[in-house]
Amino acid sequence: MKAPFSLFLALRYLKPKRTFVSVITLISILGVTLGITVLILVISVMTGFDMELRSKVLGFEPHILVQSNSDALENWQPLLKKIRATPGVVAAAPFVQGPVIAEYGNQRMTPVIRGIDVAQELKVTNIAQFILPGGKLDLSGDTTVIGADLALTLGVFVGDKITVYSPGNIKPVLEALKKAEQDPKALEHVKELVLPRDLTITGIFRSGRYAYDSNFLLVPLYVGQELYGMDADDALTGISVKTADANRAGEVKQALKPHLPSGVAAATWEDLNKTFFDAIAMERNVMFFLLLFIIVVAAFGITNTLITVTVQKTREIGIMKALGATTEQIVWVFLAQGMVVGFFGNLSGLALGMTLIKYRNEFKDWLAETLHIQVFPADIYQFSKIPAQVVPHDVAIICISAFVICSLAALIPAYFAARLDPVKALRQE
Repeated sequence: MKAPFSLFLALRYLKPKRTFVSVITLISILGVTLGITVLILVISVMTGFDMELRSKVLGFEPHILVQSNSDALENWQPLLKKIRATPGVVAAAPFVQGPVIAEYGNQRMTPVIRGIDVAQELKVTNIAQFILPGGKLDLSGDTTVIGADLALTLGVFVGDKITVYSPGNIKPVLEALKKAEQDPKALEHVKELVLPRDLTITGIFRSGRYAYDSNFLLVPLYVGQELYGMDADDALTGISVKTADANRAGEVKQALKPHLPSGVAAATWEDLNKTFFDAIAMERNVMFFLLLFIIVVAAFGITNTLITVTVQKTREIGIMKALGATTEQIVWVFLAQGMVVGFFGNLSGLALGMTLIKYRNEFKDWLAETLHIQVFPADIYQFSKIPAQVVPHDVAIICISAFVICSLAALIPAYFAARLDPVKALRQE
C-alpha cells in the first residue's frame, strides 16, 4: 500500500494549479522535453552522417588495398590468384594509381589517376552508381571518367578531351637528357618520353566526397600503366579487394598476410579512413555529453520545485508523520514527483524528437526559404538531404539517462522532507 499512497500525494502536489510551483513544474517538464528532443535529433543525424559517409567510402574504395611499399607491385598475377582464393574474399581487381598533370585550355590541375579494368573493378566497388546522367562508365580506348568538382574546375563536359602528363617518367627523362648532352640524336627519345596523353571524357561521377570528386580521374588500366612506364603484365600500383563483410575486413586482412611477399602490405578501408571516422565518433560522444547538460539543467528545476513544495507542505508532512507515515513513504512522495516529471518529459521529448527526424528535411527547407538559415549546406557537407539513422539502443540510453537524472534530482528534497521532526513541523505557521 506504500506505493499507491506516495504516488497519490505526488500526483496531488503536481496537479496543475495557478501557483508558482506548477509553473516551475511545467518548465521542468519542458526542459526535459527539449533536452531529449535535441539529443535524439543530434545523435540520430550524426549516426546517419557517419553511416552515409561509410557507404560512400565503401562505394568508391575497396574493402582492402594490397600495395607494395616501393613504387610498383611486380609479378602481381600469381598474387592476385592467391588473394581470390583466400576465404572471405569475394573479388579482387588490379589498379594503377598516382598523381598526374591534367590540362584543358588554360587550366592545369594535379589530380590522381586510377587505372582500372572496368569489368573486374565493378565486382569490387560500386563506382557505376556515381556516374551522373548524360555520361557512362566507358573506359575503352583513350578515355576517362572525371570527378564532378574536378570537371567544374577545369570547365570540361562529357565529350571534351583533356591532356594528361605523368610525373611517373621523370627519372627516365632525366637519364635521357644526360645522354642527350653527349649524343644529340638521343634528344628524339626524350621527346617520346614526355609526350602527353589526350583522353576523351565519357562520364562524370559524383561520389559525395570532395576528396574523390575534386581529385580523381578514372582511366583504362593500360593507360595508367603506360603513363607510369609500367610493364602491362608485370607491374601495378596494387590490388583492390572486396570481402564478404566490410565490417570484418580486418579478419580477411590477417588471412591475407601469409600470402603477401616481402615489401607488400594490406590495409583495410577502416585503416585508411581511421582518423576521419575516429573524429566523427569523438564528436558524436562529445555532443552527447554536452547536450545531456540540458537535461541536467532541467533537473535543477525539478530540485528547485520540490524544495519549494517541501517548504510549503511542512505542516502536511508533520501531520503525515504524526499519523504514522514512515520515512520511506515520505521519501517516495517526492521521488515519485521527480519520476513523473521524468516520465512525461521522456514521453513528449521522444514524440517531438521522432517527429523532427521524420520531417527534418522539410524543416530545413522551411528555415532556408523563410528565415534564410542554411543549417546543412550541401556545398559543405556534400549531401542534398540531411541523413539520419535512429538507433533504438541510443534512444534507450538517452531516455533512461534522462529518467535517472530526473529521479536523482528529487533525492535531495526527499531526504530533507523525510528528516523533518513532526513536532517542529506542526509548529510551522
